[in-house]
Amino acid sequence: MLRRDLLAGAAAGTAAAALPRFAIAQPAAARTLRYVPHANPGNIDPFTNTAFVARDHAFLVYDQLYGMDEQFRPQPQMVQGHVVENNGLLWRFTLRENLRFHDGSAVRGRDCIASIRRWGRRDAFGQVLMARVADMTEESDRVFTIRLNRPFPKMLEAFSKVTTSCLFVMPERLANVDPFTNITEAVGSGPFRFVQNEWVPGSRLAYARNPDYVPLSSGTPSMTAGPKVVHFDRVEWIIQSDQATAAAALQSGEIDWWEQPTADLFPLFLRGANARNITVDIINNSGLIGIFRPNHVTAPFNNPAVRRAVLTAINQIDFMTAVIGTTGIEGRPDLRREGIGYFAPDSPSASRVGLDRLRKSIDAARAELQAAGAMGQRLVLLNATDLASINAATLVGADLFRRMGFNVELVSTDWGTVVARRASRNPLEQGGWSGFFTFWSGVDHWNPASHASIRGHGENAWPGWPTIPTIEAQRDAWFDAPNDAAALAATTEMQRIAFEEVPYVPTGMYYQPTAYRRNLTGMLKGQPPLFWNIRRA
Repeated sequence: MLRRDLLAGAAAGTAAAALPRFAIAQPAAARTLRYVPHANPGNIDPFTNTAFVARDHAFLVYDQLYGMDEQFRPQPQMVQGHVVENNGLLWRFTLRENLRFHDGSAVRGRDCIASIRRWGRRDAFGQVLMARVADMTEESDRVFTIRLNRPFPKMLEAFSKVTTSCLFVMPERLANVDPFTNITEAVGSGPFRFVQNEWVPGSRLAYARNPDYVPLSSGTPSMTAGPKVVHFDRVEWIIQSDQATAAAALQSGEIDWWEQPTADLFPLFLRGANARNITVDIINNSGLIGIFRPNHVTAPFNNPAVRRAVLTAINQIDFMTAVIGTTGIEGRPDLRREGIGYFAPDSPSASRVGLDRLRKSIDAARAELQAAGAMGQRLVLLNATDLASINAATLVGADLFRRMGFNVELVSTDWGTVVARRASRNPLEQGGWSGFFTFWSGVDHWNPASHASIRGHGENAWPGWPTIPTIEAQRDAWFDAPNDAAALAATTEMQRIAFEEVPYVPTGMYYQPTAYRRNLTGMLKGQPPLFWNIRRA
């Protein structure tokens, strides 16, 4: 209670101090939307940067061949239509007319092909597709074909996915950049242009409405599907890690939308003096799933027995309480969920197999650690202090690991530094790392196609690099499943294996409210945060 009161007081006290910071960075025009994202994107390449914030940035700038509605159904977006021939081995796509990139060039089939190739080298879903592609051909500027050596019925789900990395279409010259090299300019065909010369890394990003963007002429806006109609001339992202300053700016109207306010500040928005001007709502109903990602190529977590010991110790509700607190909002009195396995609990892939491994017992975990010969071993934990949820989870985790018997070294930096360092496979004495805590949207864990952190394909896996061939075999079985029962059997077996091999440790799930000025209407539900359809009343 004391911490909440202190933050509330700090928020009120810093309102005047916050005013110049935000006012200098923005025009006074009412047609500017001012937004505080949960993190600094750093690298703006939507294929090499798997952070949510890089994807959120990309949805302003780029468009997709297919969008996804709130029911997770693919819908044509850049594509006018498609046909499937030769028993599913030939797909022909026709682009809509008048699609243009921000540099004035027309969107062509070759741009789409190059974008698919680059995305397919990095994305887990895309990698499966590309393994089945025989060739891709541009038949005309608006028509391209994909010829497969094996049917891939989930083609449209791959193209429309909203989980990182998403398939965004960029000009061929950018899409031809090596997929492991960051592009440094953002040129798409989406509803906003990135104002590159106003980008101040770590401080501010700006986007201008794309006057040449042609939305779909029919349909209903739903998540990333339907017409993308823009009502603001400009969107500004203001990077702000100080929670009290962001809260004060939202209350005073200096910003319009704060993506992820901390739980300590919910009472301030729900019952404070400015509550009538602020809406607190959940737009991502799939939740956020927490994980601890161990480094499988470095001791001590290269030993599955040590990874299983962490499962034994985990009490998911402790992590979620630290992250989101016990204060709910209207319609959801408790924002926490426990008993979370390796797939989102509301997804068709979920099961309860193996959940008994989460025993919440430090004593049992210490005994397992002792038996594995890892008592007292050094752990280097990476922590992003500029992300409140990750910082809270990491502090709980560091305490847990110390009580288990590890020698914990906490390396606290910003999220961008964590992302850069976690790419290193060096041993600990050469700047390596043991593990980190992070969060994925529930949509990311909806099925094996989008679930990057469960994969076990070694050097090509997401940082942590587990090698678990049995998980990969069940993932392949899911892609080839002839019906829903077979698909569930595959994901259930994946979860059973995961509780034995522990590609990562699930730490629970929570629902993150967002906060915005009440005069904003038309905010779309789903994932990610979207900037079309919103208007100021």
